[in-house]
Amino acid sequence: MYGADPRLADLGTKSGCRRLFADVRIPHPLGVENLRSVEDVADAIVQMRQQRPGMREVIVKLDEGVSGAGNALVDLRGLSQPGAAGEHAAVTERVCALQLESAEVPRDVYLAKLSDGGVVEERIVGQEFRSPSVQLRITPDGKVELLSTHDQLLGGPSGQSYLGCMFPADPGYAQTISRYSAAAAERLVSLKVTGRFAFDFVAVREADGSWAAYAIELNLRKGGTTHPFLTLQFLTDGRYDPATALFMTSMGAEKHLVATDHLESERLRALSISDLFDIVARHGLHFHQARQTGIVFHMISCLTEHGQVGLTAVGNTRVEAQELYERAQRILLAESGAALVESPL
Repeated sequence: MYGADPRLADLGTKSGCRRLFADVRIPHPLGVENLRSVEDVADAIVQMRQQRPGMREVIVKLDEGVSGAGNALVDLRGLSQPGAAGEHAAVTERVCALQLESAEVPRDVYLAKLSDGGVVEERIVGQEFRSPSVQLRITPDGKVELLSTHDQLLGGPSGQSYLGCMFPADPGYAQTISRYSAAAAERLVSLKVTGRFAFDFVAVREADGSWAAYAIELNLRKGGTTHPFLTLQFLTDGRYDPATALFMTSMGAEKHLVATDHLESERLRALSISDLFDIVARHGLHFHQARQTGIVFHMISCLTEHGQVGLTAVGNTRVEAQELYERAQRILLAESGAALVESPL
């Protein structure tokens, strides 16, 4: 099996990856792992407030959460100073009122699932905030290959749900997160991990204009950034160069992409699959092989039933890829709106 042995699954949990980051001394948020109750979470937050009195928010994460769905936000603003009487009770009350990232999970069910394990971390914030990732592969002979870097597109109630990605990541921090990931990957080699995996980071702009990056997760599997990257690679026969943080085709042309799995609207349910093909043809949204730019759609079968479709927009620059992405969204939403209007006899 070309993938991580199931016996190594703990490395991919939120607690396991925090231990990994600590072992290889990669910067990661202040936090506590191996929590199994509301009491544990409250104890951890009280402990963290001693180290970071000005901390305003923390994130609780279930060990087995995916795409941000296992995350919840705890607001610490307005609490008394660390060490004050009644601090633990006040923190416990805030934990019990945490804001869930997933609207589908009742709060009491979420808190009960802490018994399976979880972590709490300081929420990293800044005036400029990004959520990049690094995708790697370890071959069966133990060689580490750095495949790509991405900027993740996030949404949801508190901006922790994965919606899509931009590739490659901003060069301001792409090499930094690549270096951190390579160090962690060497540790995974020693543990006999093979196959694809990705490290997630948060990056914030410092006062001097530089970027600070913090590791937050290890996804010990293929992830949401895998298929857009493979789509671009197969269409252009190109490769990502970690030294320059650029993707170049076999002809030496630079390429960028913006992709999503979550172009969603009730209006899209008005379109059939054949409608989508017609819209692509009429508006020239297809991928043009000669120019090696354009749109590649996926998850097409979700369109009518769920009002959802995925797309990967490929351009020669980051700006062009973003413009293609936004144009495709505008056209699909406009066409679906028109499809809802009853035609006159």
